[in-house]
Amino acid sequence: MKSKNKKILLAMFFVISMLMAYFVWRSLRPVEIVAVHQDNDYSSVLVKNFPITEKGKINWWLKNKDMLKRRYGIPKPSSYGNFTIIFWDFGDGYKEEGKYDRLCFNDMKGPVNCIEKDAISSVDNSPNLGTVFTVYDGGDYRFDKNGKLIEIHIE
Repeated sequence: MKSKNKKILLAMFFVISMLMAYFVWRSLRPVEIVAVHQDNDYSSVLVKNFPITEKGKINWWLKNKDMLKRRYGIPKPSSYGNFTIIFWDFGDGYKEEGKYDRLCFNDMKGPVNCIEKDAISSVDNSPNLGTVFTVYDGGDYRFDKNGKLIEIHIE
């Protein structure tokens, strides 16, 4: 019986170790920006290897927002200050529009100018709410007047 318990514990340890190694490996891969598409004050950023956690996504934005402005000229606010940046998982790359509901980019020649609609997060700015960071399948966050990140509830 002791030998069986040791084997079970060893197998559990192995599985947990592999899962931890996968998450560490996944979190250490750099984010790859594949493309940026602009449509007025809306920017679509196609990425690979985006952070998994809400905190990781928010921290990536805070660390890289100046680089995005310098390198890609985003955000591009409207005359009244609104902008939206949506980060999309590039997944299997560009596809034809096809029979599925895909996001297609008018700034590219077709027919292979669409992606699957797999939004990861977005950053929106408006005069009323300020800058709001949304994690899809997660929460909405903004910074208060003291610079503290707070979760908000938008309906």
